[in-house]
Amino acid sequence: MITVIDYGAGNLRSVVNALEFLGRAVAIASTPEPLARARAIILPGVGAFADGMEGLRKRDLVEPLTDAVLGRGVPFLGICLGLQLLAREGLEHGRHDGLGWIPGVVRRIEAADARIKVPHVGWNDVEIRRRGVLLEGVDRPVFYFLHGYYLEPDPGAADVVTSTCAHGVTFAATVEHDNVFATQFHPEKSQRAGLALIENFLKAAA
Repeated sequence: MITVIDYGAGNLRSVVNALEFLGRAVAIASTPEPLARARAIILPGVGAFADGMEGLRKRDLVEPLTDAVLGRGVPFLGICLGLQLLAREGLEHGRHDGLGWIPGVVRRIEAADARIKVPHVGWNDVEIRRRGVLLEGVDRPVFYFLHGYYLEPDPGAADVVTSTCAHGVTFAATVEHDNVFATQFHPEKSQRAGLALIENFLKAAA
């Protein structure tokens, strides 16, 4: 059973569809109680950093989520905004506290070349720094992105980045640290490569 968190930040259905396509049973959690018995957790999301954190707080999910993942070691996959919320803070429309699981800041993509459009929308290659878990066996790492902000880890936390993408700036495309995994792109919208990545996470979670 895979627990997908519903905190009002979008793209829930496409994630559930991908998991069901892979033959997994899915529980949707919008309250703290299911997190106490979760065996694997996915935090999807699109939209603004502050809205995402507010959605988690309004549903009293921050502490139970942190206890499950950091306290009990439940495998976790963050997707798009679900990656960015791992940061210490986000700078979208002001400064906002994140979950603080990864020391770093979420910044806007600032492209010096006017031909580079922001938000970053569409398919891009990622450059693998180390295979880790998520990209194991993914021979053609091309994924679908939809974002205007990116995670910049602190220098001392840079080793969490397992792959990068270049769009105006070079940013973290995937991060991994112990039982915490996350992608800036949308694997659930990335066809074969995305399904392979989700399957890798599920195998690790098992």
